[in-house]
Amino acid sequence: MEILMFLLAMLPIIWLIIALGALKMPAFKACPIALIIAALLALIVWKLPVFHVATAALEGAIMALWPITIVIIAAVFTYNLCIHTGKIEIIKDMLTSVTKDKRILVLIIAWGFGGFLEGMAGFGTAVAIPASMLWGLGFNPILSVVVCLIANGSPTAFGSIGIPTITIANLTGLDSIRVAGSLALQLAPIVILTPFILVMLTGKSIKALKGVFLLTLISGLAFIIPEYLVATFIGAELPVVFGSVFSMISTIIFSRLLNKDTPKEYLIEEKKDAKKLTYSSGEAVRAWSPFILILVLLLITSKLVPSINNALGAVKSSVLIYQGKGGSPYTFSWLSIPGVMIFLAAFIGGTLQGASFKEMLKVLKNTMIQMWKTVFTIVTIIATAKIMGYSGMIAQIAAMFVAITGSYYPLVAPVIGSLGTFVTGSGTSSSVLFGGLQAETARTLSLSEPWLVASNVLGATAGKIISPQNIAIGIAATNQVGKESVIFRAVIKYYLLFVIIMGLTTFIGLMFL
Repeated sequence: MEILMFLLAMLPIIWLIIALGALKMPAFKACPIALIIAALLALIVWKLPVFHVATAALEGAIMALWPITIVIIAAVFTYNLCIHTGKIEIIKDMLTSVTKDKRILVLIIAWGFGGFLEGMAGFGTAVAIPASMLWGLGFNPILSVVVCLIANGSPTAFGSIGIPTITIANLTGLDSIRVAGSLALQLAPIVILTPFILVMLTGKSIKALKGVFLLTLISGLAFIIPEYLVATFIGAELPVVFGSVFSMISTIIFSRLLNKDTPKEYLIEEKKDAKKLTYSSGEAVRAWSPFILILVLLLITSKLVPSINNALGAVKSSVLIYQGKGGSPYTFSWLSIPGVMIFLAAFIGGTLQGASFKEMLKVLKNTMIQMWKTVFTIVTIIATAKIMGYSGMIAQIAAMFVAITGSYYPLVAPVIGSLGTFVTGSGTSSSVLFGGLQAETARTLSLSEPWLVASNVLGATAGKIISPQNIAIGIAATNQVGKESVIFRAVIKYYLLFVIIMGLTTFIGLMFL
């Protein structure tokens, strides 16, 4: 009977795996069906009243819209605005004018700038833009996609202004700063290892580390140290943004100091017909202005400035949405959420870049049209997760996992998180699907909830590397349609390496908590 209940509870998840993995069904079509399956199971098997099922789904949908999708739309709008004004070309040129060494360019563009894009926007921009830049510089297109997929892994944890981590904290009722701090610590081995993998892939051998070993180490350390400090003391919104910026700056500075002579085989070939952009320092500042403003606004409205943070946080409304057992009032914070600050920064930055208000509204409209499938997917998947949580399905799944793995469950916790990202292409969706499972399991085994919940997001970063959705984005950016299987075979071994390290990190870390 227990096995039957477990299988029934798993049905929405099994459906998503089959629909997205085997049937190749788009997520915006598969997720509503998962919602219907969860609702029917809650009604028929778990005997949840119709009104309770409806209000559980409503709570999930509202949570998806505010504050989650508001951040996603604001972040992608900011990026699209830079494309509209043409300032993205200045940003690209500034990044590629530092060095001609392919190994260092990969660290700056795929690792540093890719991490920055993931932190600010996410949703494919961190693969599409760096991959197209590397390809445009003369890198092999397949290599361009592979290094960007691997580089995009760990930044996903705090991507789109920390949405995967904030979402899982909200869903499980945990303090997002505690979850963020635990996650940053878990990420440390991967963040330090990834730059070495990127350099070796670029140079096609471990020999490629010769002459840049110290620089590669600095690139990783300069990423994880600020990432950990920001996650621990500020929160989940900005760790990867600060980490990527410090990593880029450190890599650029130390490349000038440490990398004097570059072997010929690592030099990029300059195109004879390439046009050199000319721009003033003022134009460069205007190009970066939306991102600079996002950093400033998020910092001054964070808990680092209690007076502003408390004043904005006081503008809120609470309403009881889910009417069943375990329901609690849902709070709408109207001014203190990151999405509002990002929108403000985008409009100010767009004005500085020369865009009219009418133009910016048009870009916003096009962004909303571009993102509607993503928004619909997130709304339905979070509604599904809420029904599964309130009905007891998540508890049923957790009980079976604990029964099977016992005290060794932490070894497989990241694998579960990676599965969520593999099938949905989104770290946020993985948080929604399995966050409740990880929290329930932690309580059952009397383990640290923040640590085990964080391990789900940790695993989600590995799943992002092999996600068909992410691979398709890289393929499209480099015009390599039909090479999906080649890319998948190239990255699967790194996925396996990462989930093994992640499982051990999660398991060993719990010994000290």
